[in-house]
Amino acid sequence: MTKLEQYYNKFKEDHRLTTRHGIVEFSTSMHFIKKAADFISQQNGHQFPVKIADIGAGTGRYSVELCHLGFDVTAVELVSHNLDILRGKHKNIKTWKGDARNLSFLDDETFDITILFGPMYHLHGEQNKIQALQEAKRITKKGGYIFVAYVMNEYSVISYCFKEHKWEEVEKKGGLSADFHTICTEDDLYDYARLEDIDFLSKKCGLKRETIFAPDGPADYMRRELNEMSENEFEAFLRFQLAVCERKELLGASSHLVDVLRRL
Repeated sequence: MTKLEQYYNKFKEDHRLTTRHGIVEFSTSMHFIKKAADFISQQNGHQFPVKIADIGAGTGRYSVELCHLGFDVTAVELVSHNLDILRGKHKNIKTWKGDARNLSFLDDETFDITILFGPMYHLHGEQNKIQALQEAKRITKKGGYIFVAYVMNEYSVISYCFKEHKWEEVEKKGGLSADFHTICTEDDLYDYARLEDIDFLSKKCGLKRETIFAPDGPADYMRRELNEMSENEFEAFLRFQLAVCERKELLGASSHLVDVLRRL
């Protein structure tokens, strides 16, 4: 069993996305996915259901919701434990066990929208990330959308090195560059990105950016405050987040970013 499998056998992703900070991330991301799906649906005159590939689908939080909305969903997940949970949730989702870097079981130009909301968190090095992006590009129709999520460098440094007081431990093992960019190895569960890293990958793969947004914004920094909010105040925060999630001056500080790309 790999370190990744051991982690996700214990980590409850379903619970994370139903907490208030998780709801911020989920609802913001769904807004943009539905917006892309509506555009595609209008283009084809609503004759065919929009086809969506959820690569690194976890336990199916997005796959199940998208299937309930009437989309044709195919889910790919590497961790067997997650896949078993997903398969028990919805019989109409087509499922595969697989690695984002090799989707040979999926045909070229099959999907209107391809979602990569997990793989880039755990793939180390440019080549592995490019391989996953190229595979997503291959299975996506021309003109289709690719949603790629990243865990952000500054959030990880602030939350782990300083909020959790682990800076000396990280510095000792050589985990930070002089300008505080994380230096991760295959032994680390996560890898982290800055905006320039994301820009490089999308350009390297010849993909056009539609937009880039922060799905959770400041939510991960203020979990306690979110839990203390009334329902009305929390709804206002969700509207605030949606209003500012594409603002350039706020992007890098979020815990995640989602790059929305088009295949030309």
